[in-house]
Amino acid sequence: MLRRLVTSFFVAACMTCVVAAAEHAKDPLPEVKDKVTKGDAVLIDVREKSEWDDGHLKAAKLLSLSRLRKGVSAEELQSTLTKDKIIYLHCHSGGRCLEAADRLKQAGYEVRALKPGYKDLLNAGFAKAAE
Repeated sequence: MLRRLVTSFFVAACMTCVVAAAEHAKDPLPEVKDKVTKGDAVLIDVREKSEWDDGHLKAAKLLSLSRLRKGVSAEELQSTLTKDKIIYLHCHSGGRCLEAADRLKQAGYEVRALKPGYKDLLNAGFAKAAE
């Protein structure tokens, strides 16, 4: 009985951790856009370079998830990111930015993964970079 109770508690605790790690930001897009425009936040595109080359947001910087998976030094991160601002992550449809957010949070950054993807952000009024 005790073993079953401990196992149930452990499973519940693990599921809570997974759920917490898998959440998207609740920030409304107009607020995100305003913070990025004012310089209070940074917008990071975690899509691949080829996707970035097909079109990206004017305010965004590229830091692909595959690059994060390979490992990025603290110095490299500091050249792209800042710890004194909110970092909003976006990708195609919200999936990759969750893993990227977990990785960047471990490095001490305040990160918020956006569920809306690149096209959603364009539709919300984020400017597309000139080609």
